[in-house]
This record gives sequence, C-alpha cells and structure tokens, in this order.
Amino acid sequence: MRVIALTGGIGSGKSLAAEYFADLGALVIDADQLARAAIERGSSGFDEVVSIFGDSILKNGDIDRRALGELIFRNPELKNKLESIIHPWIRKEFEEAVASLKADEVLVYEIPLLFETQAQDRFDVVITIEAPMESRISRLRAKGLHISEIESRIAVQATREQRESVADFLIENDGNEDDLLRKVENIWDELADADVKK
Repeated sequence: MRVIALTGGIGSGKSLAAEYFADLGALVIDADQLARAAIERGSSGFDEVVSIFGDSILKNGDIDRRALGELIFRNPELKNKLESIIHPWIRKEFEEAVASLKADEVLVYEIPLLFETQAQDRFDVVITIEAPMESRISRLRAKGLHISEIESRIAVQATREQRESVADFLIENDGNEDDLLRKVENIWDELADADVKK
C-alpha cells in the first residue's frame, strides 16, 4: 500500500498526469472534485456556504464556482471561511479512502494545495509537476479563464520552489503529452523497483 501526493501549480498538467497514473493502475482521487462534492446542493456544506456568501453566488440553484472563486481570491478572510467548511469534509473522505486500500494498491491524491496546507507528512511520496508559466497560462486561457483570474489564482498558490522543497519527485512538464506520459511511467517504475527491493 502506498499513498502518493501529486501536487503542482494551477495549469501545470496535474490532471493529465493523474490520468496516466490511473492508466498504470493507481486509484486516483482529486481533492478539487472532493471540494466540489462538499458543497453540492443538498449537502450541509452547501447550506453553510450560502449562509455566509449569500444568494449572489447561486446560479440556477447551484453554487456558481466561478463567482465564489472571484470572491475568495480577493478576500483572504472569506477564503479561510470557505476552507473551514470544505477541508474537514475532504480530510474525512481522504482518510476513508486510505483506510480502504488493500495491501498492494497505490493511491494517487491530486492535491493542488499540498504545501499551503502543510499536508506532506500524510503521504509516503510527494510528486510535484511543474511547467513553464507561458504553458500554464495558455492551458488556463483554453479553459476560459481570464488573465486577471489566472494571475490572482497563481498569486495565492505556493511557489514552485516551495512545492519542490517538500517533493520526492519533480516532473518537468515542458514537452508534449507523450513526454509527460514517459516521465510518469519512469516514476511509476522507480516506485515499483523500490517496493521489490524492500
């Protein structure tokens, strides 16, 4: 059983790397997806968020994540309030997933805010994926984010140096998708070799 953190700045290619790890046999969990589930309509998190932020963040009865994002990235106090609702629920889901792992299974947890939450000690291995800033920006523009949104989100995330300081492996995502796949496979093989030598 091995629990791996996959981190990296916004737009670095974490999700694609996570897909490759899943293809290789890992169980992959995305912290962002858990965060979305924590405040889905019908959840207690949804009610708490609406009571704090008001109806202006609703769109067709659901929380408009873009509107919510714009609020919290401008206001650290509101960001802390949102995290106090979401993080305990995410932690519980993560701990349940780890507890259910079988002896030979590998869990890859895609966690953008690893350094910010100082969560590295909860993992056997930490991998950070980094990419040139222009590549990150172009990926995020393709997803429909405006430059101002991109800049504000990058500004509140840890720096590359901070992420690298807690990482066991660095994936430099500066090529094409095949290059990234090879780098993921290399790490997977290295981890498997380390298990064999134990």
